Amino acid sequence: MKVIQTLPQADLNAVPDAARAADEAGFDVLMTMENQHEPFLALAVAAVTTKRAELGPGIAIAFARSPMAVANVGWDLQRASGGRFVLGLGPQIRPHNEKRFSVPWSPPMPRLREYVNALRAIWRCWETGEKLRFEGKHYTFTLMTPNFTPEATGQPPIPITISAVGPHSLRLAGEACDGVRLHPFCTRGYAADVAMPLIAEGMAKTGRTRETFEVTGGGFVATGATDKAVHEVAEWTRYRIAFYGSTPGYWPVFDHHGLGDLGRKLNVMTKAGEWDKIAAEIDDDTLRLFTAIGRYDEIAGAIEERFGGISDTVNPGTSIVAREPVPADLLQDIKRIPMKFTGFAPKQ
Repeated sequence: MKVIQTLPQADLNAVPDAARAADEAGFDVLMTMENQHEPFLALAVAAVTTKRAELGPGIAIAFARSPMAVANVGWDLQRASGGRFVLGLGPQIRPHNEKRFSVPWSPPMPRLREYVNALRAIWRCWETGEKLRFEGKHYTFTLMTPNFTPEATGQPPIPITISAVGPHSLRLAGEACDGVRLHPFCTRGYAADVAMPLIAEGMAKTGRTRETFEVTGGGFVATGATDKAVHEVAEWTRYRIAFYGSTPGYWPVFDHHGLGDLGRKLNVMTKAGEWDKIAAEIDDDTLRLFTAIGRYDEIAGAIEERFGGISDTVNPGTSIVAREPVPADLLQDIKRIPMKFTGFAPKQ
């Protein structure tokens, strides 16, 4: 199983040492998030200070950026990293698009499908000289003059993965993408019973195979050196489950476990501003549905039980509470867990 290390983003000056340390320790993926900070800048620093690990955003918010802008930054990161860049995209929910990014809203999956296909058309143009002619309902790209065409990289095509929770996004991931970023708000039951069959349905349409399709995440991990540290991370996770569970877009996961009323209650509470009370609505059974929990000396087994056979890549540090390094022996124990993914296809 591949293991993720999240890069620091609050201060780019902290990135070189953190990235080198994670790369040398054996982490397989160095990842950024698009929450409080821009997701690509830290990756650029890491690209020129590391040698081995893959690099990519957990997700970058797609619709806030033109595909051409993302194509440019992806191209440069792929060159700088020597072919180690993997693009993660997500649509975000309607309120954030309209009210945080001031982006017009439309049904997200048809638009995201065009986004992925447009990126590939642009990259083929730059790498092979193929004429750029992408014309869709949401995006049109037909102009590419020599002055704006970057040099070919000679690198493999950039893999594109998307975040997915509901049936439309899961099918799209399998049909059009190279991998899926399952949200931490996910259970093993939902992943096995709902997500993976829908992904397989999408793959069947385009002949993709599971061995060349990467499944990342799909739950939380609460771990630490001591029981006290584990408890602190678990309580942080309890709040995150409540936070995500208050959003209707994530309710299919609750519904799968008969917890639909909980989601609706959390939604009412957040609209009333009761953010400090929502964590108490997540009981221990629900916490364990979403989370692998255990000290460093026992978490590898919990990760295998929770994610094994489904996820190829996990992040043992999903919390912002615990910042201590993952012990080397734990990292190796997780890496020994079997996975189905063997590598991205040479052509997407």
